[in-house]
Amino acid sequence: MKRTVAKRSPAVKLGLAACLCSAALLARQDPAEPPQGKPAGKPARELSGAIARKAVDEAALRATIEDLVACGTRHSLSSWEDPKRGIGCGRDRVVARFQSIAKESGGRLAVSVDRFEATGPRTREKPARMENVLAFLPGSDPRLAKTVFLVSGHFDSMPSSVMDPEADAPGADDDASGTAVSVECARLLAKGTYRATLLFAAVSGEEQGLLGGRRLLEHLKEKGYLIGGLLNNDIVGADFAPGGPHRARVFSGGGPDGVDSPSRDLARTVEEIAGRDAVRMVFRLDRLGRGGDHRPFVEAGLPAVRFTEPLENYDHEHQTPRTENGREYGDLVKFLNFEFLGNVARANAETLRRLALAPAAPKDVTVAGGITPDAKLAWSAEEDPEREGFEILWRETTDPRWSVYDFAPAAGENVLKGVSTDNRFFAVRSVGSNGARSIPVAAVLKPPPTPKPQ
Repeated sequence: MKRTVAKRSPAVKLGLAACLCSAALLARQDPAEPPQGKPAGKPARELSGAIARKAVDEAALRATIEDLVACGTRHSLSSWEDPKRGIGCGRDRVVARFQSIAKESGGRLAVSVDRFEATGPRTREKPARMENVLAFLPGSDPRLAKTVFLVSGHFDSMPSSVMDPEADAPGADDDASGTAVSVECARLLAKGTYRATLLFAAVSGEEQGLLGGRRLLEHLKEKGYLIGGLLNNDIVGADFAPGGPHRARVFSGGGPDGVDSPSRDLARTVEEIAGRDAVRMVFRLDRLGRGGDHRPFVEAGLPAVRFTEPLENYDHEHQTPRTENGREYGDLVKFLNFEFLGNVARANAETLRRLALAPAAPKDVTVAGGITPDAKLAWSAEEDPEREGFEILWRETTDPRWSVYDFAPAAGENVLKGVSTDNRFFAVRSVGSNGARSIPVAAVLKPPPTPKPQ
């Protein structure tokens, strides 16, 4: 994959090198853990067949966005019946794109529309019709077919007033761009075979209060799916700052301690797969005071992150197209950067591919051993002949990223001799014989044994 990274000045490079050297020198002032040295572990195996950046079709991304923009507005309270203007026009364009991909895949991609009603302040507290477009690629492994990894964008748009269904609202960036990523991921992946199920979604009602995202979560639970992870793409088509293309931001909500959560570990996984030069982890749920369709999933304790462009221009979001005092407003195609958008699409597709090929994540990961010289990790896992084992991960409490401590061939309890439970966090992830890795599961404190009745 070709990636472009902003050049650093010699002074900046020297500063970074000095920081790294200082960190290494400071680490030498701490006792070695374990004293005998880190285990050699098992050599890492990597999954082959990565999606190349050149496989992403920028022309297809543009065509999807232009199709949606041509609907004039896609406000969720506009017409669902008019084929040329309104939210129904947007739905039809997305369905047509997915159906074309389904045909090319030999019918393996199952396209459907989930129609529902939702009520909220931005529907005037009255039930409003909404529809989500869903394209499922069923998993091939019976053990994992009810686990779903999904990518989503919202195909509704809004003008300057969120309650105005009549004004033009082209919504090229917000969020035809995210919808185009979902469609392109379907095109890139639909002909492949994956252990888990993949879902490519385009939802409505986001601007009216995350209505489509909430329904998406509810719908998947109704169908009995275990949600492996959600990649939400919202405002991912522009890169306004000079010197681009820059990295996409990946937002993730933290856990009770502000550090670990399933979403945070999905963000780390995205970065590990896509590369640090492709995505920038932002350790917060979303932009300040704003929200997206990943929020309902995060609030349910599920792995979900949001992709967003590196630096937004608010003249081109939630604005009715117009020119005032020589300043142009409006969310138009001409403001998009398709090289950047292609990078985002590739990062999403490769993340989905790897996760859908991986074994199920371990369960019940705990850590014990406080007030002892050894950390004791334990976890469980279902039988899986395609799993090679597990990687035990650790990190300094101030370090944002995991590193591999050791490899364990089976679930159960593993004692990390000479490793303090106080100085690091721990996690475990499954590793397939193909080299695919699950999302890490952070270890939580092992609960004390239940007292026996006297």
